[in-house]
Amino acid sequence: MFCFITLLSFSQDTTYLKVHFLYGSKPLYKYRESEPVWFGGILGGHVGIEADSGKIIDFSPSGKFHVFENDYFRRGRFTVKTRERFYSTLGGDPDSAKKAIVYIPVSKGQRDQFDSVTTCYLRQTPYDYAFIGMRCSAAAYDVLGKLGIVNPYSRRETYRRIFYPRLLRKRLLKKAVDNKWTVERHPGCSKRKWEKDWKL
Repeated sequence: MFCFITLLSFSQDTTYLKVHFLYGSKPLYKYRESEPVWFGGILGGHVGIEADSGKIIDFSPSGKFHVFENDYFRRGRFTVKTRERFYSTLGGDPDSAKKAIVYIPVSKGQRDQFDSVTTCYLRQTPYDYAFIGMRCSAAAYDVLGKLGIVNPYSRRETYRRIFYPRLLRKRLLKKAVDNKWTVERHPGCSKRKWEKDWKL
């Protein structure tokens, strides 16, 4: 089954997309027995996009993921999660996670385009989830690229340039500074060493 996505004209009516970032981390040494090790460690993390209140769309593995992408047997899927479930993706209490939320103003046309793209992607995954391939950050970049929020790339160029969440987060935080977008931050619990952002 193929899903065709039509570009829409953008109006001046503005709403927001919220891009949620969950930071990578590892337990501090003195808490190594009580705190879990998360997938990806310091350079791990996760990213998803929220349009409707409390519903975050992300791209995750479905079963054991491939090392290299396989278009004939795709082990990935887009899902809709509550905030609590999204922030529990890597483990631990969702309220104790370090997170950043970037509020991106979008026109009605961009919002309609987001709905069109994500409806299509939720119905049928557009690509495999693979270590050398599309993962959560590259998939989020792909969606934002289709809305004209970031410069779109080919699929291979996307996962090469946006290999893990920090690389997408850096771009969006810079855009937030340049465009005066709102960024909401939560520091995370003190029992873990959290990934830091590059200075902009």
